[in-house]
Amino acid sequence: MNKTDLVNNIATKSGLSKKDVESVLNGFLGEVTDALSTGDKVQLIGFGTFETRTRSGRTGRNPQTGQEIKIPSSKVPAFKAGNKLKEAVK
Repeated sequence: MNKTDLVNNIATKSGLSKKDVESVLNGFLGEVTDALSTGDKVQLIGFGTFETRTRSGRTGRNPQTGQEIKIPSSKVPAFKAGNKLKEAVK
């Protein structure tokens, strides 16, 4: 399912217009992005938690030359599913 499918499904089930649903969805995604960029986490009880994790630096290899390169540490977004979501997927 892509974003367009999601908007269409929500609009059909909620009775809202596609434009309104897309606006709300874009607002939600923007708020989650803003929260993660400032180091906060977003917790939706029963669904899951969006958070950032620090990936430690490591040594890698350039596959073309075989030369070792240093990969610096970085912050990456992560999602941990909640219990209700896990049960629904089972």
